[in-house]
Amino acid sequence: MNSLIYKVGANLLFGILLVFSIFMLLRGHNEPGGGFIGGLIGAVAFIVYALSENIAATRRVLRVNPEHLAVTGLTIALCSGLLGPLVQEGLFAGQWLFLGATETDKGWPISSVLLFDIGVYLTVLGAIIALVLEMERHL
Repeated sequence: MNSLIYKVGANLLFGILLVFSIFMLLRGHNEPGGGFIGGLIGAVAFIVYALSENIAATRRVLRVNPEHLAVTGLTIALCSGLLGPLVQEGLFAGQWLFLGATETDKGWPISSVLLFDIGVYLTVLGAIIALVLEMERHL
């Protein structure tokens, strides 16, 4: 698009949408949200940017091949599911690690569920961006 107003607004929206997508990713464990909706919101951020600039500029901002992003996300999600059998539990059973735990404090919890959500986030983000950039390339 050639509109200066849209370009300035798209750059502002890009940052806001990316931060909101990370918020939705991290919020999704106890409330609605998670990796899928966070990935969709992140993809919308890149789509808005692609519409205001061009495909080459969007690929430069992304810095990673979107297909590689999707495959990395699938790998992370699969590996998070394989943590359960390592400790004699079921496949995709949630595992927790508490960093910095002391006698009085549980520490900072990190779960395999968070790793799975991050994998879903990257998969959705990479797949949607790859699809949209490929469609725009053929227009």
